[in-house]
Order: sequence, then C-alpha cells, then structure tokens
Amino acid sequence: MLTPDRLRAHLVAVRLAGVVATTREESLRSYRLFAARDPRALIGIDPEGAWGPRELLGLMAQRCGVSADPRYTSGPDAIDPERTLAALDAFAGRVGEAARRGAPVLFGTGHPQRLLGFYAGLADALSAAGCEVLTPAQGRCVDILTRFGLRTHRLDYVRGVALVREPASERPGCEPGAHSHSPLPVRVALDAAAAAGGPLPELVVGDHGWVCGAGQLGFEAIGLADTDDPALFVGEAEGRVSVVVPVDDAVRSSYYLPLIRYVLNRACLSQ
Repeated sequence: MLTPDRLRAHLVAVRLAGVVATTREESLRSYRLFAARDPRALIGIDPEGAWGPRELLGLMAQRCGVSADPRYTSGPDAIDPERTLAALDAFAGRVGEAARRGAPVLFGTGHPQRLLGFYAGLADALSAAGCEVLTPAQGRCVDILTRFGLRTHRLDYVRGVALVREPASERPGCEPGAHSHSPLPVRVALDAAAAAGGPLPELVVGDHGWVCGAGQLGFEAIGLADTDDPALFVGEAEGRVSVVVPVDDAVRSSYYLPLIRYVLNRACLSQ
C-alpha cells in the first residue's frame, strides 16, 4: 500500500514536487505568452477571462504552490506536494468513475519520452475493468507548427496511448514519439471517432494539447501539468478541464510509476 505520506516523500525526493527543475524564468515566460493569447501557450484553450500575467501568477500560486511574489523572477520554481496529492485523489476519482461506468477512454501525451508509461499503466487497468481504450485516426498525418516551422507528424498509439511521431523518428532506436503541445492531434482523433460513428470518449486523459483541446470541445478531460503550463489550470478554473495534477512533467519516466500505483489504489483498480 502506497500511503499519502510515502508518496509525498517520493514526490519531493525525485523533484516531481517541492523544488522542481522547471525554472521561474520558464514559468513567467509562459504566463506572458498566455496573457498575450499566443497559441503556443494557449494549446487549445480559448480563455473567457481576462488573464494577465499577474492573474495567472495568482492562479498558479493557488493551484500549484509557486511563489506568488512577482519580484521572484529567477531560480527554481516549486510545486506544493499537498496540492499534488489532493489533485491525484481527484484524478483517481474520475478514473474510478470511468471504470465503474465502463466508459470509453482516450489517452494521449505530448511527453511520450517521460509520461507514456504512466498513461499506459492506467490504460491497461481501465481496459481490464471493461473500458474501451480508443485508438481513432491511427496513422493519420497532422501538420504541426514547431519552432522549426510546419512539420508533418503521424498519429500513433503505443499501449493504447496516442502520441505523434516525426517521420525521421521512425528509425530503429529512436525515441518513441515527439514532444508536442499542439491540440491538433486530439482534434484529429476526435473528428475521426465521430466520422466513424463512435464511440466517442467519455474521458480524455493526458497532458498539454490533449487535455486542453478535448476540454475546449466539451469532453471531460483530466491530466498532468507543470508550472509552465498555465493553460490547463485556466481550463480547470473556467470549468473546461475537470482535474489538473501539478507535477514536474519532465523527470525520469520511472519516477512516475508510484503515481500509477497510488491512482489505481485510490480508484479501487489495484490488481
């Protein structure tokens, strides 16, 4: 049994929470971009409120535990592990509800190198509980604007989790997918599911554009987000994202494994 105390200690020890690797400079830059309605920071959310940098800093202090002091502009950022634990409990509640309903679920990640194993573990458990883990638009091409310009990616699924690949990354020995913030892949997947006559997901689980893009379209969405991902927390504050777990999203993939155990136990899905 992984108790909250043991998980809290793990979160801080591996810097999933507490002092994290994401810098204050990165976070503040994201808040400025979001306030300017830059698509790179909105990642699929169309905010209703007037979210300026100061309002965003206040929201992230409330939801993540970052410093609310605008004079703190450099150095490491921080996530309150108590907020992470509380959000994981809410996250597990949504997963458990989906399992009890036998709901169709869609998983997707923009961090396949880090978070694929976390989502795949949840997908395996929900599939075993009778949920259909959806894989619409397998192999479909998606043009995504990157810092190198427009690049064509291919939508793929690994262990039931959607990700995108660049053609060059399909060589043997390459990473399992591309890092992406874009909401376009989830829109393509949802369009394909609708065009095929369903089923449509009753829950979307993931990060970045997968959560924001689905939530903006009215699908229940839950996921993980770092201190420099304000879009998910704005989506949660405005009611379009159900649960966001504040956590560093770029540590070693093995460090997320205890989170799977904790969520599945809380969702009454432990093997």
